This record gives sequence, C-alpha cells and structure tokens, in this order.
Amino acid sequence: MNVSQDLSILHLILNASAVVQAVMLLLAGVSFMSWYYIFRKWFTVKAARSQTEQFERDFWSGGDLNSLYQSAINDRHSTGSMERIFEAGFREFTKLRSQKHLDAKDVIDGSRRAMRATYQREMDSIDSHLAFLASVGSVSPYVGLFGTVWGIMHSFRGLANVGQATLSAVAPGIAEALVATAIGLFAAIPAVVAYNRFAHEIDRLSSRFESFMEEFSNILQRQVR
Repeated sequence: MNVSQDLSILHLILNASAVVQAVMLLLAGVSFMSWYYIFRKWFTVKAARSQTEQFERDFWSGGDLNSLYQSAINDRHSTGSMERIFEAGFREFTKLRSQKHLDAKDVIDGSRRAMRATYQREMDSIDSHLAFLASVGSVSPYVGLFGTVWGIMHSFRGLANVGQATLSAVAPGIAEALVATAIGLFAAIPAVVAYNRFAHEIDRLSSRFESFMEEFSNILQRQVR
C-alpha cells in the first residue's frame, strides 16, 4: 500500500464520509463566493475612492457650482457617490430657493436632508455584501470543525470492528476529518482580512462624504444670506 498516495488531499476528500464531503462542498462554494465578492468589492471601493478624489479636486478648484451641477447631470452614468450627493443637495437647494415663502434655514435644512438621503443610498450600495464576508469569516471555521468532529467520530466508530487499532488504521480517518477544518480556515481567513480592509476603506469614504455635506451646507448657507 502506498501511504503517500492514500493520504493525499484528493484521496482524502474522495474517500471521506458523505457528511464530511457535504461540509467540504459547502465550504468550497462559500469560499468561491467569498473570493467573488472580495474582487468585486475591491473594484467598487477603488472606483469610489478615485471618483471621490476627482470630484473633490473639481469642487475645491473654485469652479462655478452651476457648471458642476450640469456636469453631474450630463454624466450621471459615470458620476461617483460624492458627486451624486452634491447633485441631490444642489437640486433641492435650487428648488427651495425659488420658493419665496421659505426662509434660509428651511432651504438649507431641505438641502441637507436631500444630501443625507442620497448619502444613505450610496453607503448601502458600497456596504453591500460586506455582511456576507463577515459571516463567512466567523462561521466557516465552525462549519469546518463540525466536519472534523463528525469525521473523527466516524473514524472511531469504524475502529469498533477492528481487533487491533493501529496508526495506519486511524490516520486516514483523522486526516480526512482535518481537511474539513483546513478548508474552513481557507474560506475564513481571506474573508476576515478582506472585511477588515474594506470596512476601514468604507469608513474613510463615509467620513469624507459627511465632511463634504457639512462644508457644502456652509457654502449654500452663505449664498442664501
């Protein structure tokens, strides 16, 4: 008997019990989805950061607000989150300012509410699928551990019919059970690292959006005085 062949990863997976194989298949599927969302979220956050930096340069360059607003409307398909927040706030500001019975406070409050609503929608979009990565990172090791415990139980139950328990008889069952834990960790570790990284980047974007809303509200307030 070729021990190295019997204890190869592929051999252990193919000869594992049905429950352990189901756990491995589940973890493999979860790991695939996790990597899909990791790459997707990486491109999303990178694009959001780039668009935010570009709009901040345009906004603070001293250009006309009406020109920026028209540009945001014309290029709506390629605008970033901060630009959409600006568009919502300036649109509401223009609409309320034309109503003579409203005072300056009502105009600014209405513009701020419009920006806040757009901000929430943008953050919901950027935050999407982060909860999945958090769940994968926290649950996958326990799912893998369940497969390991089940595999060890199955291995020891098989020893009940063996007259003499030897290492060669126990090792394959133990090894195939431990593969489930390894797959669980393989799924969990990248998800945890990615979640922490993306959560940090999204928090930074959120702070920049909130700072912009306050600064833009101050600019609008000076225009209605």
